[in-house]
Order: sequence, then structure tokens, then C-alpha cells
Amino acid sequence: MIDTHAHLTSLDDADEAISRAAEVGVTRVLTVGTDGEDCRRALSLAERHDGVFAILGIHPHEAAAATADDLARLGELLEHPKAVAVGETGLDWYRDYAPRDDQRRLFAAELELASESGKPVVIHTRAADDDTLAALADFRGAVVLHCFSSARLLPTARERGWYVSFAGNATYPKAVDLRLAATEVSADRILAETDSPYLAPQPVRGARNEPANVVYTLQALARARGEDPTELERRIERNAAQCFALP
Repeated sequence: MIDTHAHLTSLDDADEAISRAAEVGVTRVLTVGTDGEDCRRALSLAERHDGVFAILGIHPHEAAAATADDLARLGELLEHPKAVAVGETGLDWYRDYAPRDDQRRLFAAELELASESGKPVVIHTRAADDDTLAALADFRGAVVLHCFSSARLLPTARERGWYVSFAGNATYPKAVDLRLAATEVSADRILAETDSPYLAPQPVRGARNEPANVVYTLQALARARGEDPTELERRIERNAAQCFALP
């Protein structure tokens, strides 16, 4: 099994969490860097563990502080053989931790890096559906809608062949809309993630999340889709390998 989105650098025991994940069959983890220093830490983890790969980007919350030099260094880090995607990047009008114009500029710059590198882009979007779709209108690379939470994005995602990734919140009793959305994603475009250490799935809700818990999200998705969990696990593995060009 693969966890396609985790913030391992936010765990104080990342190496141990990776081992615990392997014990339950989660043998690959994509860890996410959210600024320059965090990206370097993510790559360091990826270098230490065969099954760990890195998604590198500057988070929209950091947009106000991001400079042209930061983007240039990000471009250099993306050349690392274990860097598999750009992100997470996008727009967050819910928290509004950075000015919106700064977020738009950063998003456009990271989309350009994804185009230049030929790597997929991992999207963070909250309360910004229309502006996110507008920013992606001319992007022709692979797109992953991370921690999917907006059914309004689904028609465009299906039309354009974007990947849709579900996190632990899809297991919550009231998240009926997310589980319904999961039934509408084509079999070759669905992914699962933890977004560790956030959004622990229902069986461990309230605890710190970690990659091992992606198995609970897988089970919830399989139930919603009426599929065998083992077959869905294999499908998600194939989808992730295709999207992120994993070995």
C-alpha cells in the first residue's frame, strides 16, 4: 500500500513511523516539503528510506515570504531523482494566511516549474474552487487534487483526467459527500493519503495521524465503491506509480 501524501517532517519520530507503516503493509510514502528547508528535510528522509519519495513545493500559506531565489532553489531540488512531484501548491481563501495576489503568483510559478520538469502538480485548494480551476486552465501536465474536499471540482477533474486523492476525513460519519464523490472517480484516477499528521481517520480520530493509518481510508473507500479492498489497494498502487513515475 502507498500513502500518497504525508508530512513526515512534521513527525518527531518519522523513521519509526515509516517502520510502523511497513509493518501493516504501507511500504511506500510520498512525503511533502512546504518550504525550502522543509523540502531539504523531505529529501533527506527519501534518501534514507527506499520506499520514501518527495513532493517538493512552497505551500500557499508561505506565499508572502517566497522569493525568486526560493523558486530557483526549488527548481534545483526538483532535479533530485527521488523528487516526484511539485506541491503542495494552490490557493487557500479559507485561512488566508498569505495575500491572495502573492498566492496567485506563487501558484503560477510552481505550475511553470511542474511544466518545465515534466512532474505532476499536487494541488491544495480551500474555498477557492473557481480561481483554482482558472489557474489550471492552461496546465497540461498531471494534476493531483490532494485531500479532496470539494464536489464542485469533480466534473472538471473527470473531464481532464486529474487524479483525486482522499484523506482520513473521508472516513468521518458526516462525510457522506466525500464518500459519494469517491464513487464517481474513475478506477484509474483514485488515490489515498493520510495528510499526516493531520486528519486522522475515524478509528483513530483525535490521535496524531501517520502513514500506517492510510489503511483505514482505503477500507472506507472500498466500502463506498463496493469494491474488494485488496483490489482497490492494487489499483491505487498502479495509479500512484503511473502518476508519480515511481519505480
